[in-house]
Order: sequence, then C-alpha cells, then structure tokens
Amino acid sequence: MPGRLRTARPRASLRQGRDWYRIKNLGNSAAEVVIYDEIGWFGVTAEDFMAELRGLDVGEITLRVNSPGGEIFDGIAIHNLLRSHRAQVTTYVDSLAASIASVIALAGDRVIMQPHSQMMIHDGSGLSIGNAQDMREMADLLDRQSDNIAEVYAERAGGTVAEWRERMLAETWYSAAEAVAAGLADEVAPSRQRPDEGEPDDPMANSWDLSIFRYAGRQEAPSPVASATPAEPADPAEPTGTEPEAPPAVEGDAPEEPTGEEPEAAPVAEPAAQVALEEPADDWAALTAHFQQDDAGDWSALVSHLTHDASPAATDA
Repeated sequence: MPGRLRTARPRASLRQGRDWYRIKNLGNSAAEVVIYDEIGWFGVTAEDFMAELRGLDVGEITLRVNSPGGEIFDGIAIHNLLRSHRAQVTTYVDSLAASIASVIALAGDRVIMQPHSQMMIHDGSGLSIGNAQDMREMADLLDRQSDNIAEVYAERAGGTVAEWRERMLAETWYSAAEAVAAGLADEVAPSRQRPDEGEPDDPMANSWDLSIFRYAGRQEAPSPVASATPAEPADPAEPTGTEPEAPPAVEGDAPEEPTGEEPEAAPVAEPAAQVALEEPADDWAALTAHFQQDDAGDWSALVSHLTHDASPAATDA
C-alpha cells in the first residue's frame, strides 16, 4: 500500500535479492512466473518484473502466487503487464494472495485456488506527514486507488464498486472455496491423497507475519459477507406483508353493491326465459300460488281470477 512502512516479510528474509521471485521458461511455448514475495519495497518491483516478462515469447504462462501484498502502484502495473501479454495466463494461488497480490492473481484468464489457500481484500492504507491539507490529499488518493482496485474485483466477479468497497473496508478473508463462491476464482484444485493413508495433505503454511493486518489469516477473520446486490423482486405468488389487497375473484366478478341492472350475459347455462317461468312473478303470486293446484277445489276457482294478469279488455267494462 502507498507509504506502508510495516512489512510482512520475516526479518531473516530482509536481505538483498529476491529469494521468492523468478520467471522460468519451461520450453514448448510455456513459462512459469512465481511471485513468492511482497510487492514493491523489499520484494517484487514492477520495473524488474516488466524487464523479465518482456523476454517471454510464449503462448502459456503459469502464474504462481504466495504473497501478502504490498505497494498498490507496482501491483496494478504487474496486473496490467500480465493482462497485456499475448499468452494465456493461468493463476495458481499456492497459499496466500492478500491485498494487492489478490489483484495480481486476478490477472489470470483462469484462477485456481490450491487446497487450503486463502485470498484477502482490503482498503488501501498509507502514511502521510504534513498539515491537514496533506492528510486530506492522502485520504482522497487512498479512496481513488481503493475504487480502482474495487473495479478489478467487480469486473471479475460482478457486483458494484460500492459493494466491493464495503468488503474491502471490512478486510474480508476468503478460504479457497469461499473465493470461488464470491467469483474471485474459478475452481479449487483437488487435494492430493496420501497413498498410504488416503487423507489430504496438511494445510499449506507460510512464514508471513500476518499480524500487520486486522485479522491474522482466515482462521481469525469472520466469514465473508454475502453479495450486497439488490434482491430481485419477490414472486407475486408469495406474500410479502406489504402487497396491495387482492382484486375481486374472477368467478362472479360482481360489484360490491347491487346496481339493479342485469348483466348482458347471464352466467348460467339455462335460458333466462326458463328461469323466469320457474319463479313467481310477484309477491301476490307467491302468496296465492298454492291455490292454483288441481286439488284446490272450488276455492281455487273462486280466487284464480285474482292471479291472472289484467288485460285492457278486461278493464273496459
């Protein structure tokens, strides 16, 4: 990170030379690039890396990473140098790809996490000496560079820059499987089985001093937060507790209050005329209907005229 004075290298390793950085031509148009050191300062510098990478006229590059990170600008430069090379790049995170080393790892066309390996992302940090204006300028610089890094994660794994900044601010550690689930890697390499015991190898270890970070490795860190992308709209068939009232049922589809008007098409199978014959014409007809039965006798004849519809001829007398 810019201006970082602390180093994750063990003190015994702080000597001249880059013990854990090499580029090896494997022949048959293939090469192996190994970054087993910090980025910048005492470790891998972009200038030296570029000089060696340019000499590789190959079609395939295997990039092996085990690094706690380091200087942002050198890391971005190394990332872009690998991305611009004509070779197909396959990254293997052998143990740790933390901080800007995670950005370098994502330069691979395919990213493979070795068993028990880890990846860590966090916001840029730095040191500034000066007045308040100097501090504000440093804060703005760190925000710009952190947004720049978040864009790399978003381009690779999806999501927004703001979402990845949240994960970076939280200093998020991913196990091998969690890195794949987050979209930062493509697969976890299968574990090698011991022929005598049939058990996986012991977890990979490294000699980095991870106490310089908020969490000293994935075992000390909380689980990664799930994606913060907005959830898709809920299925209309599922109640949400805030849905509007359901529309009237299809059957009947009648208004809430009667209007007195018959619908144009009656929702019954029988003709309307037949229904009318089966129903009394009015209240008086309903009251005297039983008198019209055959067994009503003389009384029926006496009152039958009361139930007949009046006609103009009958009223002219």
